[in-house]
Amino acid sequence: MSRRAALRRAAVREWGPPAAAVRTALAERGARALALTLTATALTALVQLVQNQSWGYGPVRALGAVRAEDPFWSALLRTPLSLFVPALDLPVWGALAQILLVFGVAEICLGRWRTLAVAYAATLAGTLYARIGVALGPDALLGLPASDARVVDTGPSAAVVALAVYVCHQRRARFTGALVVVAMVVEVLVKDNLAGREHLAAIAVVLAVCGVREWLGRRAPAPRTGRRPPAPGAGRRRSAQGLGAGGGGTRSGAPPMRSWNFRRGPAQRTSWW
Repeated sequence: MSRRAALRRAAVREWGPPAAAVRTALAERGARALALTLTATALTALVQLVQNQSWGYGPVRALGAVRAEDPFWSALLRTPLSLFVPALDLPVWGALAQILLVFGVAEICLGRWRTLAVAYAATLAGTLYARIGVALGPDALLGLPASDARVVDTGPSAAVVALAVYVCHQRRARFTGALVVVAMVVEVLVKDNLAGREHLAAIAVVLAVCGVREWLGRRAPAPRTGRRPPAPGAGRRRSAQGLGAGGGGTRSGAPPMRSWNFRRGPAQRTSWW
């Protein structure tokens, strides 16, 4: 087998199941299969357009910007909108492409509500880690400097990373999932900032959820077939009932058949055919 054929087989094994699910969903339901994804993409584009206006920057920051220095309940109320607030220092087309691709595959493979739950869990994990890291201080292993308390959270990027890892686990695309994790680790090693740390926090939460699901799946009892095991001696009782006390019955319980002798009439012996 050539190297190209081996790579093709590996790619089909890795990306074939999610690609087939996406093709089937789009062929059957069309744009309705991506209702959440299209809404999230449009909302992110709208928020980006508004926050770049002189009159819109303040309201977007007041409603959707989450910082570690904010009161906890205030930050929690801003979390739903913070998922759709892209970073100002990054090109918005990158965020839109990530949402359209990753959210779209996740919505089809996981379902709409599970996709939304994973996205918000990842965003909330990054926000909570920022608070814990600032409280620990820069000298701790997972600590953050006090200046990061004023940095706005990552927006949709943490949710995108978490969804990618979750879909890879659910569809057994292990190489792609490992590649995403390694890329986020390299990002932190090259440029150690709050966004990279929040990405790792989101991945840690998703991997913990995947581990729990695997553990529960192994502990789940085997499905019942609806048949009860035969009672001891049941086979002997059925044989006795079928043959009769004198051996003149059949296994089915029907009367014995008689063979015909054209010279003497009905034979006197029974036939077991």
